Amino acid sequence: MIKGECKMNIEYVPTICPYCGCGCGVYLVVKDGKIVGVEPWKEHPVNEGKNCPKGRNAYKFLYSEKRLKKPLVKENGSFKEASWEKSLSLIAEKLKNIDPDSFGFINSGKLTNEDLYVIQKFTRCVMKTNNIDNCSRFCHSTTVPALISTVGSGVMSTSQINIEKADCIFIAGTNIKETYPMIALRVMRAKKKVAKVIVTDPRRTVTVRLLADIHLQLNPGTDVVLINAMMKTVLDNGLEDKDFIERRTKGFNELRNYLSSLNMNDAERITGVSSDLIKEAARTYAKAENACILYNAGIAQHAVGIGNIQALSDLAMLTGNYGRPGTGVNPLRGHINGEGFGDMGPIPVFYPGFRRVSEKSAKLFENYWGVEGLPSNPGMTYMDMIEKCDVLYIAGANPMVSAPDTNQVRKMLESKDLLVIQDIFLTETTELADIILPAATWVEKDGTITQVDRRVQRIKKAVDPPGEAKPDWKIIRELSGMMGFREKFKFNSSKEIFEEIRKYVPQYSGITYDRLKKAGGIQWPCPSEDHPGTDTMFVESFGTPEGLGAFQVVEHKNPVEMIDEEYPYVFTNGRLIFHYHSGTMTRKTERLNNEVRGGFVEINIDDARKKGIRDGEEIILKSRRGEIRVIAKLTDNIRKGVLFMPWHFSESSPNVLTGPSAGPPSKMPEFKFCAVKIEIKR
Repeated sequence: MIKGECKMNIEYVPTICPYCGCGCGVYLVVKDGKIVGVEPWKEHPVNEGKNCPKGRNAYKFLYSEKRLKKPLVKENGSFKEASWEKSLSLIAEKLKNIDPDSFGFINSGKLTNEDLYVIQKFTRCVMKTNNIDNCSRFCHSTTVPALISTVGSGVMSTSQINIEKADCIFIAGTNIKETYPMIALRVMRAKKKVAKVIVTDPRRTVTVRLLADIHLQLNPGTDVVLINAMMKTVLDNGLEDKDFIERRTKGFNELRNYLSSLNMNDAERITGVSSDLIKEAARTYAKAENACILYNAGIAQHAVGIGNIQALSDLAMLTGNYGRPGTGVNPLRGHINGEGFGDMGPIPVFYPGFRRVSEKSAKLFENYWGVEGLPSNPGMTYMDMIEKCDVLYIAGANPMVSAPDTNQVRKMLESKDLLVIQDIFLTETTELADIILPAATWVEKDGTITQVDRRVQRIKKAVDPPGEAKPDWKIIRELSGMMGFREKFKFNSSKEIFEEIRKYVPQYSGITYDRLKKAGGIQWPCPSEDHPGTDTMFVESFGTPEGLGAFQVVEHKNPVEMIDEEYPYVFTNGRLIFHYHSGTMTRKTERLNNEVRGGFVEINIDDARKKGIRDGEEIILKSRRGEIRVIAKLTDNIRKGVLFMPWHFSESSPNVLTGPSAGPPSKMPEFKFCAVKIEIKR
């Protein structure tokens, strides 16, 4: 990873694609201090010079006219440019005089490890609260408690590269051909060798059409029934790994007794999948030498998501599919730093290094940081802060598009005593802010990020940020200084921050900036500087206190909101290959925006005929929380009674419809299942 130089004052700067959690390498072509192109990084082990459409257009949004360049302060209802000193002084004055419980900080998985570490340190050291959460809560807040309860850690257990070594790949609730194209490439390679691919999805997605040998087109919200039926089949056919169960797990008898009471006819009725197909999928998975489970939002973004993921982990342990390359249960992260956000601790229940919030952890970090009075009780989660905190600081997140029940979110944000937004663009959320601070993007600062498979990689500054924009950690450093904590935030570079991270996050202790010069980075845990990193977790034991995997008995529970006569359709949502999350970056990239310029709703052809809906006409979708107008797209690739929308388009945002209901402890909103009705206005 050495910056190359050639004639005409052109530099080729190696970096990482800013979109999904795969961590693909790209070269940015920099001419006269401006990025003018992207070239493939052929030596990078993750993508080997191949990039998806977003990766091939990974910089155009940087030069949007909507980039924030100076701080903005709202005066008499209008934003006025202000100096950094004035803006931060206004924030500091307000923060010095509030109760810690009334302050909340929402951050983003798009920020670097260094940004996130400094943000959580500020929230705890300066504001004395654990009211801090990451927008990735809306992706994997169910993953962590689920996998901690079964295997002791919520991380991806194999390397994405080693997916190629699997001979069965179970893709649950994720359309990886569009959302993780480079991981889909690994699946395709495995398939060309010997692997069978099983996909669960209520839609016949491009992933199903191109990769699936078995498509389990289940009814939304019935994942646990399906997985339990697969495990029952495994036991009925004597395909469980008895030796693995005996040596490395506990709680098997309770699970076996529960599964023996289930009826396959009930499973067929509830899931909508034939029992014969469920049995075929179960036998295919159980007979594989190395079976790998990949899952994401379609499994996780449910109020009952914890149970969904526990059941997947049960299935893997039942068949002995942990601890070898190309096995395990592997959550796919949506953000560029989707793993690093958890490692750094900017969340309400963990200090850095996944140390659970407690008096012991608070005392430990008081000693580390040389401060007193660190909070020892869990803080508020994302939606609780939006509802209850008088002062809210948001860095890199856009809750007016990404949070559920948009109309209610607007009311709550409008009621804040102070709303500070730190971002690279004006967004749907900045409209409601009192103070807006301009931040630098990933190519305008140095730092590290940690990808989906615990892969820590460096990013290098390629160009200067526009105007007066600054790296997020520098903004927080300056604010901390104004509040009397200058000595605790004496960081002069991202490298200095990372050195502190290495001290206090054991998984990173052997990783250095110099070691991260190599393409592909290092996978944690890396306990020493001569350690190569860890590509496969749980080889000898699990991360539980006893080292044993713990089977969980998971019973089916209905979604919080069921369909009825008034609201007869199940509404769900997801991503497209050309766009990313709330569209803040990709919709400012002309080539990507031209591919899909607006929202649409997929509706089964038979459902459309019954309602008299024509392809391409505008219809109205209504839930108990709001309504949106959207273009109908008729297809036979979706189950009857199910509607699907992409979530990237604020003018037809699915979250106007989705509900806030969430179950403890995850507080996961019911993103993937809400009841809606259709109205036609002609």
